[in-house]
Amino acid sequence: MTRRFSVWILATAVLALSGCSTSRQPTGPTAALNEEFTLAPGGRMWIGGTTVSLQFQHVDSDSRCPADAICVLGGDAVVRIGVEENGRATGYELHTGTMAPVRHDDLVISLVALAPYPFSARPIAPSDYRATLRVTR
Repeated sequence: MTRRFSVWILATAVLALSGCSTSRQPTGPTAALNEEFTLAPGGRMWIGGTTVSLQFQHVDSDSRCPADAICVLGGDAVVRIGVEENGRATGYELHTGTMAPVRHDDLVISLVALAPYPFSARPIAPSDYRATLRVTR
């Protein structure tokens, strides 16, 4: 084998191995911990300093009291999110009625806001929703 060919094989092997990694690297927008971010349905955000990405999947139901109505109860909207970490996907529900966060391992995921707010005469198209979220430790 010639020296030039040996160097070429070694360089090719190094380049091929340098592309391999045991943890996934962010391939899209990234938000820092404690930073609010807003997603449209289907939108994904990587969380900086972690191997976690979060996706706003859809709103399961929205029974919030319309802004132009008088209601005894405030209602609730159920926001479905997906969390992916190292190829493992987990689904969670966040509720506007309680605004209680969910825990994913050592991360706390909070729904900050869900827009738009409903009005009685204007139905909200599923694609119009925007979820503002925050991830903390």
